[in-house]
Amino acid sequence: MIFRRLPQFFAKQRPASPLSNLLSNNEKWAASMKRSDPAFFQKLANQSSPKIMWIGCADSRVSANKVIGMPVGSLFVHRNVANVVAHTDFNCLSSLEYAVDVHAVEHIIVCGHYGCGGVQAALGNVRAGLADNWLRHIRDVRVKHAESLKEIEDARDRFDALCELNVIEQVRNVCATTTVQRAWERNQSLAVHGWIYRLQDGIIRDLGVCMQSESDINYVYRTRKS
Repeated sequence: MIFRRLPQFFAKQRPASPLSNLLSNNEKWAASMKRSDPAFFQKLANQSSPKIMWIGCADSRVSANKVIGMPVGSLFVHRNVANVVAHTDFNCLSSLEYAVDVHAVEHIIVCGHYGCGGVQAALGNVRAGLADNWLRHIRDVRVKHAESLKEIEDARDRFDALCELNVIEQVRNVCATTTVQRAWERNQSLAVHGWIYRLQDGIIRDLGVCMQSESDINYVYRTRKS
């Protein structure tokens, strides 16, 4: 077929890609996986039923599968700037619906991280152009908890606190979606968790937020936790 000849045709028309090392790495990785388990890719292709959804930040330093030691295919992942769950974001809402209604995931993890650039921009009123529309969601969290944040004298601690509060608010936003509400109405087993990752040591901290029903949404905030 002509389509099979296209890669060779284009290769003759232009120099090698500056990303050719990535393609080479991919080939090495695929070969390594096949050596470990000859049927690995066939099994992966025939099965996609993760029981955990991960909603995380787009930061390149926080790779979902790696930081919790889970293999390929075990997580349904959605990432964006500052792990925001907005009722106007159809990308996130569609991913959530697919995870809950099709894969029937049992756990949804909202995982933020300390030192988040999106949270920092929202905290400092930094103007970022188009991204300001997105950061508005985090600024709303800052305004909502302004009194609690004002009581924290240390700037770094205040930044950390907003990172935590943002995770908690996004957990609540997940729970408020039609998808999750309907899942609970039909008694589907589904828990929503709030975690936060520390870049300095690679450790994830459970913020103690675990919502398994609508009644759990009335969570009592604690700005700082021991």
